Amino acid sequence: MSVSRAFVLLSLLLATPAAAETGTVRRLALLVGVNDGGPERVRLRYAVSDAKSFDKVLGELGGVAAGDRRLLVESGRAELLAALGELRSRTEAARASGASRVEVLVYYSGHSDEEGLLLKGERLDYGELRRALESLPADVRIAVLDSCASGAFARAKGGTRRPAFLVDTGNKVRGHAILTSSSEDEASQESDRLGGSYFTHHLLSGLRGAADATRDGRVTLNEAYQFAFHETLARTEKTRGGAQHPAYDIELAGSGDLVMTDLRATSAGLYLTDALEGRLFVRDEAGTLVVELQKLPGRPTELGLAPGRYHVRRELDSGASEASFSLVEGQRTPLAPTNFQAVALEATVSRGNAPVAEVAAAAPGAAMGVEASRALVEAGAGRTRVPVAVSLVPPLSTNALRAPGQRVENQLALGLANGGAAVRGVAASLLANWYDEEAHGVLLSTGINVVGGRASGVLASVAGNVTRGGMEGMQMAAGLNVAGGDVRVGQMAAGANVATGSVWGVQLAAGANVAGGSFEGLQSSAGFNVARGDFLGLQAAAALNVAGGSLRGVQFSSGLNRANGVTGLQAALVNIGGDVTGLQMGLVNVAGVVSGVQLGLVNIAEEVKGAPIGLLSFEKKGQFHVEFWSSDIQLVNFGVKFGGKYMYTTLLGGIGPDDRMQRFNLGLGLGLHMPLWGDRLWLDGDLAASTVHPVRDPFGGSTNLLSQARVMLGVQLFDRFALFGGPTYNVYFAWSEAERYKLSTLPLREHRMSDTSTMQYWPGVQIGLRL
Repeated sequence: MSVSRAFVLLSLLLATPAAAETGTVRRLALLVGVNDGGPERVRLRYAVSDAKSFDKVLGELGGVAAGDRRLLVESGRAELLAALGELRSRTEAARASGASRVEVLVYYSGHSDEEGLLLKGERLDYGELRRALESLPADVRIAVLDSCASGAFARAKGGTRRPAFLVDTGNKVRGHAILTSSSEDEASQESDRLGGSYFTHHLLSGLRGAADATRDGRVTLNEAYQFAFHETLARTEKTRGGAQHPAYDIELAGSGDLVMTDLRATSAGLYLTDALEGRLFVRDEAGTLVVELQKLPGRPTELGLAPGRYHVRRELDSGASEASFSLVEGQRTPLAPTNFQAVALEATVSRGNAPVAEVAAAAPGAAMGVEASRALVEAGAGRTRVPVAVSLVPPLSTNALRAPGQRVENQLALGLANGGAAVRGVAASLLANWYDEEAHGVLLSTGINVVGGRASGVLASVAGNVTRGGMEGMQMAAGLNVAGGDVRVGQMAAGANVATGSVWGVQLAAGANVAGGSFEGLQSSAGFNVARGDFLGLQAAAALNVAGGSLRGVQFSSGLNRANGVTGLQAALVNIGGDVTGLQMGLVNVAGVVSGVQLGLVNIAEEVKGAPIGLLSFEKKGQFHVEFWSSDIQLVNFGVKFGGKYMYTTLLGGIGPDDRMQRFNLGLGLGLHMPLWGDRLWLDGDLAASTVHPVRDPFGGSTNLLSQARVMLGVQLFDRFALFGGPTYNVYFAWSEAERYKLSTLPLREHRMSDTSTMQYWPGVQIGLRL
């Protein structure tokens, strides 16, 4: 007996580690750094090194094993999509391995704009990236984007920002967190002094312990974001790139907060004592800046660092001091004010739209962003101001007489053809207004208006308006409007409107409207409308509407509507909508997951969480059944039911040996499916219409109609086998004496509507099986 008890006890002890092992938390990470944004983008210097630094911190403090981290550098669009697919496979494998929780982090450092990531001249839209992240079967998905205008990704779903973070009471959090280095209209900057980007540098400093506000040895998502936000904003407020505001999109549910790093996981550490104060810059033996923080007196802080030699510089008031120290395996090394000795008494590149030429023009060592240096030129630096200009053509003008060979800016220009560097005011011409750099005010021409940079105000002409930069105001032409950047307010033309960037406002044209980015407002034409990015508002066209991203609003066309996702209404002959929340109305509707209604002749969807209303509704995750039954009308009947979870279309036919195979019927019906007891008991009800044909002359033109109301109670015996039966009510119309058949074997009543037309009606019954 004692031997048995010992054996049982030993078995339990051996089983305990195995059970604990299956309950582990598994963390996976994909870290991407791409310096090359394409031939029109200045090459970054620190995107790859930022990704490597992030990889190092996750390995040392983030609990991500080497085999669960993948570092991807200088990759293109195809490589990144493949890596995301591989990450999904690794996540599925981690889930299948028995891990109690799976957490995934994706980090990107490189170029981007308002529409997506820019990888070696290729674009990966934010919509694609978000869908790839949402497809990961993880409990928590974290995305960190350090790139220009990356805040647009945090707001890709168009919702309002939610209250950010939860109180730390456990680790049962589920959902996603997106952190971005800048808002949707800001440049993200990197610095030679830091040897990296501002945002990633301060985020990693926070993860190493500078953000541990509660001093519990752990850095949570809340603490890391708050530290990176305030430090990034403070350190970029005076750069010429402008203040940089990190953004977020957090959707976490459950109890607890998300622990990003555990400082107790390192085998060595640096302990900053209570008395130490000042701004500290900690560099490793290679001179790389690994941590930067403002140390406050009275608040001890511990930093998680790998063993090795370090050098720290302290800035306090107007003085500076330095210290060197070594971190030893298994020890915490204190750092106090007495360790320091007094010593005697920066350029950024925007991760976005800055041309290479502007970077070359920036003074070496100047602590400025390229976006801000561009603003100096736009303000009129280096121009000669000539208030009034009169011109036949630009070489024969008062500009050429008063400022020969100089870049001239006018306030009022009148002539046959006006030209110069810029105008701030009014320019009116018969043939053309042509300004090389910018225009602000009103440009009027019976010919054409051309601006080499951005413009604001009103540009009106007969032939066309062209700006190579963005447009803030209205372009109006009988011919063509073109804006080489974003448009705020609108474009109106009898021909076409083209904006290579995003549009906030209206595009109205008789021919076509094209927006190269996202669109918010009204896009209307008699021809076609195209917006390559997300669309918010109304898209109306006679022929075609296309939204390259998601649509929130209305698409209305007499031809085709196309969007990658719809929240609202699509109405056209053919609608293609991706995932749809709302209504699709047309002859043919095609969608992914529908939360709402499809109303049309033919509806096609992956899944409908609502109602597909149409003659033919096909749903990949819906129902498809083959049925055989006998009834009082035909001995042998065959039908196919297909459609959504609750609504279906049925195609049916029947023939009976009791009438010597002389007649058969073919019909179509629409019905409702109602589960009554899980999957075991269900009730179907439908309305069907059929025509009865003679076998000898099936296409001779029957003039009859059999209408039926059917109720079927079914019992599901196996997954693909059920028995059903129920009553029917039948009405048969015959509009000729030759088609006055007695269809039922049951008693019926007949009403003669005219000399040749009759109506028969009776209750019936059917019983059958479903496969």
